[in-house]
Amino acid sequence: MSEPIRIQTRNLTKRFGEQVAVDHINLEVNPGEILGFLGPNGAGKTTAIRMICGLLKPDEGEVLFNGQPLLDLSQGKALLGVCPQDNVHWDRLTCLEQMAFIGEMYGLSRRVSLVRSKSLLDQMGLLSQSHKQARRLSGGMQRRLNIALALVHDPPVLILDEPEAGLDPQSRVLMREFIRNLSGSRTIILTTHNMDEADRLSHRVAIIDEGRILMAGTPDNLKHSTGTGNQVELDFGNPLPAQVIDSLKTEFRSIRQLTTHNSQLFIHLPDPMKALPDLLAFINHAGFHPAEIKMRENTLEDVFIQLTGKKLQT
Repeated sequence: MSEPIRIQTRNLTKRFGEQVAVDHINLEVNPGEILGFLGPNGAGKTTAIRMICGLLKPDEGEVLFNGQPLLDLSQGKALLGVCPQDNVHWDRLTCLEQMAFIGEMYGLSRRVSLVRSKSLLDQMGLLSQSHKQARRLSGGMQRRLNIALALVHDPPVLILDEPEAGLDPQSRVLMREFIRNLSGSRTIILTTHNMDEADRLSHRVAIIDEGRILMAGTPDNLKHSTGTGNQVELDFGNPLPAQVIDSLKTEFRSIRQLTTHNSQLFIHLPDPMKALPDLLAFINHAGFHPAEIKMRENTLEDVFIQLTGKKLQT
């Protein structure tokens, strides 16, 4: 197997008429890294991915693999494995037949193609379905087959577009473990609307909207540096007086956001564990005592909403 590859985009730009779909984006995906590529529909993810794969020519900028541009599409085929969002397979071929066929299309010998096909089907929990036609598989099995098809030629770069689409909970666990095990040996770009999937799998995340990269970094760094902060929820049984709430805002400058709903007080802080003792002492001194305290960590969706003002749409 080839060594994983560094991917770079430099001022990558694509226009469709007057619309700028991708606007001078600069990305770097380190060898063996999983990059989560997040954004709502129409943000430019698919267009950017198609340019990275060599399926779409940029109007400006370039894509580099280990510092070199792709010379032609055939070179890209050897480097890249792509699993599109919509399943692509031959309905009347068995799992093993189409895996072996794809392997031979990429230049593998029949023997090597069969060996790799059986190994991948086994890893995807499909070995018992090897001789079943694809049309007879469940939607989740077809999804897993598509990912195996993208890997049969052993590419150093893997592009996964919504890999968990249509999967049941058990299949999602299998899929995440499989992708996690690939990290280090391959460079992976993962596009998804599933924030939990991106958080669990990605070494780094890039958020794109309106064709531009808004922010990139590790999930933890994004959650701690952006968004409204981790949330503390206090329930007092009765609404707090307005003067107490105003005093809290004045006394604790680290509060990023403070909202109320009936007897509940929601406080967003960058480091609630550090601030909570002083916060509770201040409230207790004012004569109020929470009956219930809850905490929720900042999420990638919180970060996205803070950056774009909208939730991810499926």
